[in-house]
Amino acid sequence: MTKHAGFQRLRNRPECSRSANRLALAILLVACGSVRWTNAAEPVQARPDLVDYCIVVTGNELLEGVYADSHTHFITRTLRPLGLHCVGSLSVEDSAPDIKRALAFAAERARLIVVTGGLGPTDNDITRETLADFTGSALREHPAVLEWMERRFRTPRDQLRANLRRQSRVPETGTYLKNETGSAVGLVFERRDKVIVALPGPPQELQPMVRDALVPYLAQRFGTRSVGAALTLRFIGLGQSQIDQTMKTHIPLPPNVMQSSQFAGGRVDFTFSLPGDEPADRDQLARLRDAFFEHLGDSIYADNGSVTLEDCVAGLLAAGGHNLALAEVGSGGNLAVGFEGTKQRHDVLAGAYVAPNEQSLRRMLEIPDDQWPATAGETTVRLLAQAAAKRVHSNWAVAVGEPQQEPASGRMFLRVACQQPDDQCEVRELPLSGSGRGDQERLATQLLDMLRRQMRAADASRNTNGT
Repeated sequence: MTKHAGFQRLRNRPECSRSANRLALAILLVACGSVRWTNAAEPVQARPDLVDYCIVVTGNELLEGVYADSHTHFITRTLRPLGLHCVGSLSVEDSAPDIKRALAFAAERARLIVVTGGLGPTDNDITRETLADFTGSALREHPAVLEWMERRFRTPRDQLRANLRRQSRVPETGTYLKNETGSAVGLVFERRDKVIVALPGPPQELQPMVRDALVPYLAQRFGTRSVGAALTLRFIGLGQSQIDQTMKTHIPLPPNVMQSSQFAGGRVDFTFSLPGDEPADRDQLARLRDAFFEHLGDSIYADNGSVTLEDCVAGLLAAGGHNLALAEVGSGGNLAVGFEGTKQRHDVLAGAYVAPNEQSLRRMLEIPDDQWPATAGETTVRLLAQAAAKRVHSNWAVAVGEPQQEPASGRMFLRVACQQPDDQCEVRELPLSGSGRGDQERLATQLLDMLRRQMRAADASRNTNGT
């Protein structure tokens, strides 16, 4: 193993002189300016105003345009109120030489480097070993992580697959960050004056880890200030521009309120934060929340950043004493997968059926031949929803038909049936923009929002009628 004492500078190596051409980087540098570099012999100063950091985002998909980089936005938004200053963000391929050159670049500019992605069990997940080689820190299995993996996979350690078990290896000169939503813990490589933190790539794992594990670690390591009062509103069915326009017209922000936003899969989050966390600060954000609900309440599904749209729908089902059946073709099982992350899934998800086409789904649900139409249409998805509800004794059901093409225009769409407790079954057509991961995420969002709005309307109707 080649050691780089104190994360030794690699600028003089021949391969680094060609980094501009070979890094395959998408670089966003912000206010690099003059950055203080601490020698290895100097103690770390608990001065948050001096804590500059750099982000290295790994993943071939980013550079091929498959996914957008949402990590930089989330990390900078979360760490800025703590007094940390991002001096740059780099996106690199899943290549050890490229990652090392990016680390060398970042280490010249910051005491803290945050790396995302590449901690999973596949052969392409090379971040763990690359960081160990770069820092000269050996990796070892951590007993607590290994024990946690045994519980997670319900498998004795000696029977864990090798590719899973290697995720229990953490740096000897450092520590790890717990992962409550996945199998790969975060890694912390420590030197006296520098720190490299590696986070898992999936947003559903990275974001809770940053909030619950990284932020407390940074407070202890660098003396960063505590997080001030914050409010996150989660919107559906609206674009950022519509929300911005409503704010300009009806909800002007006070000067002391910091605002940030992010969007993914048709869902938009706006976060408002204050430097302090006193009762007056929390009251100010509560008034802001009330103003948003007054003007955009129908499109707000949560006022807590940790509550997902799936959590919201599951909560509505549980509150009404309902359960749900799913029958999916065009959505590929994404609705069922989304509910797997909710705490109430065992109480509200009565059953889920997934098939490659409506005929296969029809046979799975045992719909008789003499009831099944010759061509796909509203009747077929309605029958699928009704059969799914009957089969698992649910009072709500959603059936997603297979993709269809309109002959005249070539427009792609699919039909969705929603069965309600009163046996009313509504069928809608939803447009399809594509079959990629982003398209599937937006489709799942549309389906969940349709179900959310129908449940709210049904509850309102029952309350009006006194039932």
